[in-house]
Amino acid sequence: MRPIIALTGDSMVAPSPVINLNYADMAPNMIKNAIVKVGGAPLILPYPEDDAAAASLAAQYVDVFDGLVLPGGPDVDPTFYQEEPIQAMGRATYQKDRFEIALIKATLKANKPIFAICRGIQILNVALGGNLYQDLPSQNPQATIRHAQAAPGQWPTHHVAITPGSHLAALLGTSSYVNSRHHQAVKDVAASLKVTAKAPDGVVEAVESKESNLILGVQWHPENMWQQFPEQLPLFADIVKRAGGDGNE
Repeated sequence: MRPIIALTGDSMVAPSPVINLNYADMAPNMIKNAIVKVGGAPLILPYPEDDAAAASLAAQYVDVFDGLVLPGGPDVDPTFYQEEPIQAMGRATYQKDRFEIALIKATLKANKPIFAICRGIQILNVALGGNLYQDLPSQNPQATIRHAQAAPGQWPTHHVAITPGSHLAALLGTSSYVNSRHHQAVKDVAASLKVTAKAPDGVVEAVESKESNLILGVQWHPENMWQQFPEQLPLFADIVKRAGGDGNE
């Protein structure tokens, strides 16, 4: 049996010429394909519009899946780390944030693994008590690398240094060339997490659990890269393996 790997969904908020796609729940197709490729069974979880249902749905969903992927998406609402929004912050979806925070906590309580991507690493850090740069260019003068690349998203744009001996290093080695499409980033790291990769300018590029193998998060988008750069595919094989599969096609 393939392990069931849940992906949190987003909503299409722009008008669509096809009426049934207006405000449709969705998740990245390339993550779905990567999970299938490495032996998992993807399942998309839409967030509820009803805030009161977030915690109860999260608790119920956890019984259904074996591992959780947190994809990229909109900015994280700074309300969840006790800040007001600055001018440079982008679109946030409060209901999505609230649901994902509840889902992260429920997943970890159930001792099930998480793989977080881009926005995913950010909401993960917030859920566990950390905070974010709402906008790297305006809030972190040391962030000198262009983290919102102009190149097409499947192509790498800067290097990351990976901590030797970390779980991420076992998957990718101590250096990787990655893509970069973000303007928010981890600032103060949650107490239960450790940083295991950084960009040359010091921006956090990966985190892991301090005391277990339940959490791995990366700031880049391996789902956009794995077909051209198969060395990124082990990140998806890893969540399938941690969820009880063998991580093979």
